[in-house]
Amino acid sequence: MEKLMRLISMVLVVCVPLAFAVHDYNEALSKSLLFFEAQRSGYLPPNQRVAWRANSGLNDGKASGVDLVGGYYDAGDNVKFGLPMAFTITMMSWSIIEYAKQMGANGELAHALEALQWGTDYLIKAHPHPYLLYGEVGDGNSDHYCWQRPEDMTTDRHAYKIDPSNPGSDLAGETAAAMAAASIVFRHSNPAYSSELLRHAYQLFEFADKYRGKYDSSITIAQKYYRSVSGYNDELLWAAAWLYQASNNEYYLNYLGKNGDSMGGTGWAMTEFGWDVKYAGVQTLVAKFLMQGKAGVHAPVFERYHQKAEHFMCSLIGKGSRNVQKTPAGLIFRQRWNNMQFVTSASFLATVYSDYLTSSRGTLRCDAGNVAPSQLLSFAKSQVDYLLGDNPRATSYMVGYGNNFPRQVHHRGSSIVSIKVHPQFVACRQGYATWYSRKASDPNVLTGAVVGGPDAYDNFADERDNFEQTEPATYNNAPLLGILARLGGGHDGYNQLLPVAIPAPKPVAAKPKSEPEVKLTPTPATSSTPISIEQKVTTSWNDKGRTYYRYSTVVTNKTSKTLKDLKLSISKLYGPIWGLTKSGNSYAFPTHLNSLPAGNSMEFVYIHAASPADVSVSSYNLA
Repeated sequence: MEKLMRLISMVLVVCVPLAFAVHDYNEALSKSLLFFEAQRSGYLPPNQRVAWRANSGLNDGKASGVDLVGGYYDAGDNVKFGLPMAFTITMMSWSIIEYAKQMGANGELAHALEALQWGTDYLIKAHPHPYLLYGEVGDGNSDHYCWQRPEDMTTDRHAYKIDPSNPGSDLAGETAAAMAAASIVFRHSNPAYSSELLRHAYQLFEFADKYRGKYDSSITIAQKYYRSVSGYNDELLWAAAWLYQASNNEYYLNYLGKNGDSMGGTGWAMTEFGWDVKYAGVQTLVAKFLMQGKAGVHAPVFERYHQKAEHFMCSLIGKGSRNVQKTPAGLIFRQRWNNMQFVTSASFLATVYSDYLTSSRGTLRCDAGNVAPSQLLSFAKSQVDYLLGDNPRATSYMVGYGNNFPRQVHHRGSSIVSIKVHPQFVACRQGYATWYSRKASDPNVLTGAVVGGPDAYDNFADERDNFEQTEPATYNNAPLLGILARLGGGHDGYNQLLPVAIPAPKPVAAKPKSEPEVKLTPTPATSSTPISIEQKVTTSWNDKGRTYYRYSTVVTNKTSKTLKDLKLSISKLYGPIWGLTKSGNSYAFPTHLNSLPAGNSMEFVYIHAASPADVSVSSYNLA
């Protein structure tokens, strides 16, 4: 009988994949973005789509004399934890930087930008002075004693900060990374906001580097919930990598080169990536800089980063010297408590690295031999497919996706009837007695939330008190946004190494060295148009004996009216172009922009091994 059961089990394991559905990654992306609306704190906007939520946390920061209203609740509780929130913003930004084109094609780019700005607006508030950062609002201990809707919460909303006397290099470094990454995202659509974010990033990096210490030694109340086990060296390197990408400033490239060995960037061979441990993310970014030909004198150090990035990728696909643990059905398994955070973060790195390798025509070098980049993407797809229901339980671990998903999510807001339906106050312990212990589906569906997921043996219990498996988190969803956009929209033939290398405006009072001068190449507009067009070479590199140039073109509306229906004529273009939409034989505004206000500019970029293309205005309207 035992042999028969084992045989049946083997047959089931072999046959299950044949019944797996083809997943709608675009639908999953749309739902993932809805989850961030359910996690909003503060005054909800008029276009709020998650209608069962209402305003909350409206006095946050008031006792400390600062406005800390807004931001995100990190998981199923009502505390605003700064470290995971900043990591969420960084990964959301990275997702948009790499795959904005696919998000735009899916109609979700605007929602992604709104979700990102909801977070960055709060981070700006939390950083009122260069050497002061608020890193937590609320107390995890008192919060966990209560089970209340965020609209009802009566728990302590004390604000906790770091400053020179109580440093937190990991928290300040991650927040700097978030601000820098987001500044890249908003560079075209909101240049002034982008510059503000970059200014905060510069200040926060200086704060983190000058006054070193672990944030949970200063905000000790966070130790029980988000202890910084890895220390702060990884965040300092991580912030430097994002600041270099955002500013093109050599100071940060040199920082990565000079500190890579001493801070562990070249030494740690990782098999995980998440809100605490950033080394694999740093190594992936630096490997990209190396592929882009930007390493310069730091090439030997950057190659060591590169080797560690490849160790991580090889470990994911089982071809390394030390591979990640997986469940019998193939899901990455790191820990029982919210394991899915490691699945989505690692899968995102595999996705972007696959595209970096494809763009540079490279292969992944593993102990088991060279591996095609497509294998990394296939691996990431297998993890996402498992998450969406291709697993032994046929359970989708994204709430609201598919037919079989968690119904008793460990989440205060979704498990208690909406305040709009039942406006009566729900007291602290009453919530536990009435709602937490209720063995029924949540009254509010937490659409798009990715819960903690199964255990090491693919088992899962959909029970509200099983917080290790049924609690969601924003940092589960943030990296997933990029993977879903990539899987839903494809690569579309563009060079993944290039769109992120956009130089930033010079920040105010930036301490690091200024950017190198660039060669200006004016290109005339038609003589009668009040629209200026200016091009410049931002970088160049050699590949197989040929020199390639990256051109940045800035179009400025010099009138006092709003510019609409712009059509540009571009000739002598021999390479890829980003930041415009092809419209017949002309080029129009990008999908995220439909007009250009008076005095504003927009930028597009292109690559080729020739002199600047001829760019001129074909037609336009003023309103």
